[in-house]
Amino acid sequence: MARIRIPSTIVILVVMVQTGFLLFMYARYSNFMPRSEEKPSQVHILILSSWRSGSSFVGQLFSQHPNVFYLMEPAWHVWIKMYQNSAKVLHMAVRDLVRSVFLCDMSVFDAYMPWKRNLSDLFQWAVSRALCSAPACDSFQRTDITSEMACKTLCGRYPFSKVEEACKTYSHVVIKEVRFFDLKVLYPLLTDPSLNLKIIHLVRDPRAVVKSREQSVKALARDNGIVLSTNGTNVEDSKYKVMQEICRSHVQIYETATLKPPNFLKDRYLMIRFEDLVRDPLSEISEMYKFADLSLTPMLKSWIYNITHGQGSGKKKEAFKITSRDAVSVSQAWRNVLSFQKIKKIQEVCKGAINMLGYQLLDSEKEQKDLSLDLVLPRRQNQFSWSSFNAKH
Repeated sequence: MARIRIPSTIVILVVMVQTGFLLFMYARYSNFMPRSEEKPSQVHILILSSWRSGSSFVGQLFSQHPNVFYLMEPAWHVWIKMYQNSAKVLHMAVRDLVRSVFLCDMSVFDAYMPWKRNLSDLFQWAVSRALCSAPACDSFQRTDITSEMACKTLCGRYPFSKVEEACKTYSHVVIKEVRFFDLKVLYPLLTDPSLNLKIIHLVRDPRAVVKSREQSVKALARDNGIVLSTNGTNVEDSKYKVMQEICRSHVQIYETATLKPPNFLKDRYLMIRFEDLVRDPLSEISEMYKFADLSLTPMLKSWIYNITHGQGSGKKKEAFKITSRDAVSVSQAWRNVLSFQKIKKIQEVCKGAINMLGYQLLDSEKEQKDLSLDLVLPRRQNQFSWSSFNAKH
């Protein structure tokens, strides 16, 4: 029987044609298949703010929720280890640490913490309800409202590995940070398909922030030096240079998020003013929870009421603690404490932020002392473009 020999080049050509046809059919078929844009199983929330703006309070509103794994300012470890650098230089290291924490990869702390460590080696670990309850610590239930003091007493010796173990069991991972000064630095996280990131931008009247910062001068001195790039020298900020940078950052973040923002920011940015929060806590908190896909529980409602309806304005030694206070009085205290000369200086360095964020400038000491004069403008009045503001002024 005669055999037909087919040149190898023809065989290769046939195979290539068949492969091409199969790829074409697969691509055509897949176009008709429903595409599932699956988001990561966890929701990631970044509370973005600045020192002494009420961010610890907002952090607790999330930390006490039974579905939330919360960490307060994990980037503190970066800044304390690399304090001779500027905030701008440290942005990438901070961003990488935050990304790893969102993904529950706590090996990122290896570069900043001792090799053998417990829960208590993590900055402000005891304000995290998730690190005070199972599986991180056996002393409390997830539905409990925990206190920092009780947690420190009972849970500090648990191994650090419990941080990662606990993180993986929650539907929401929430981080509060005061060490980002530019929203664009976060774009790689917002476009990262492994993250489902939303940003809550908390702001406060700069004049109130200064009053609060004056209660914590020494505690903020090293951070001030990093903000002002002083190569490790502490700064007390008597000339409000740090406040000027903080105000600039709020303007930049708000402007970037609201004036022609990129598509990936849609429905992923929420600005909250501290003053609105303390005036109508349940309404503002409900808005934040809705944004974060969380539900407000009856126990949380009761706790929120108690924490915002205490007596007095808080003592100096409680500057970094969450205690029951008259929250509205706290938000107005600066008007009775600061001199009008200080207020004028703060208004000079933060005029843009005060206007953009919806606060009223003061023209006299008489206006300052007149507490019937509301300096927090309704939100609808401050929805304007930064360029139009500059043109008018």
